[in-house]
Amino acid sequence: MKSPFIWDSYSDQPHVIRDKAYKKQMKKKHSLDYLKLVISTAFVFPIATTLMKVFKPSKPKGNDIYGIGVNLDKGDVQVELIEELGVKNLLIRLPLSDIQNIQKYYDFTLKFIQNGNKQIVINILQDREHIDDSELLQEDISIIFNTFKTVTNEFQIGNAINRTKWGFFSIGEYLKFYKYVQDIRDSSFKNIKLIGPSVIDFEYYYTVRALFNGYDISFDKLSSLLYVDRRGSPYSTQMGIFDTSNKIDLLYALTRLSPKTKSDDIYITEVNWPLSNTAPYAPTSEKECVGYDEYAKYMVEYYDIARKSGKISKVFWHQLIAPGYGLVDNRDGKIIKTKAFYEFKKMVQNG
Repeated sequence: MKSPFIWDSYSDQPHVIRDKAYKKQMKKKHSLDYLKLVISTAFVFPIATTLMKVFKPSKPKGNDIYGIGVNLDKGDVQVELIEELGVKNLLIRLPLSDIQNIQKYYDFTLKFIQNGNKQIVINILQDREHIDDSELLQEDISIIFNTFKTVTNEFQIGNAINRTKWGFFSIGEYLKFYKYVQDIRDSSFKNIKLIGPSVIDFEYYYTVRALFNGYDISFDKLSSLLYVDRRGSPYSTQMGIFDTSNKIDLLYALTRLSPKTKSDDIYITEVNWPLSNTAPYAPTSEKECVGYDEYAKYMVEYYDIARKSGKISKVFWHQLIAPGYGLVDNRDGKIIKTKAFYEFKKMVQNG
């Protein structure tokens, strides 16, 4: 990644942009899009909230809900750990900023599918260079699709698109980015499924803007990075009534109401809780962190809520190895499985 977008290898995400003048300038450039966001939210949000209990899935989802994220930089030990867990659904990050190493990501992915049937989602991480250069984007997307088309047909386009540190300064900018990717898919890779818009947290006004717009785009499946870590338990509420269950209901209602969704399949592609006393690996301050027992308990509750809703197809836990928020701690070269690792294994085995 290029300045002012700097990667934090501890928490596996970009640092907050420190160049405030640049950030202010870019947001001002996209001020009209923020107005569109406000208008679309004012119209859609009340309707979706009113109807969120009305929409029921024709066929309950979640029979194979358990998924997890694995990362190239965490090493091949993940292959053995995945087999121990018994999980079949894997999400693998592929940063556009590291496209020169695509063969390494492909070889890494093959190691998981050699041991049996796995369902792979490739999570394509944006960077500013590819946002600014549409020709480069289309060239590299073609390379990615060509490389992975025999491994999977599911690609998440973009990640945490409502966080400027990830590169986008408006949802409109993301939609243009997505349109270039969709054009490549439509012209040369018709069997590939595109998943988006990958809004992080309970900031559904960004989701509304992404799902109700004038762009000629559509999402084959909807993705959301639905965190609740700053609210403690998944049974805690936000805005008075929105616990995890109601957040799922509202997200499903938006999916059903939107003319831009081709199905009612929803993937939650990132969720976890930050772990206490793991700085600098924890992605938040110590105030939001929880202990290992709480982490395991909240994880089981989150999956239980998502599965019982019948509205979520898959939940990808973020992620297998990460000292600050994962199921396994690998500090000092040691592999330490947390209580949550064994709870996850139990959930998968029990179905």
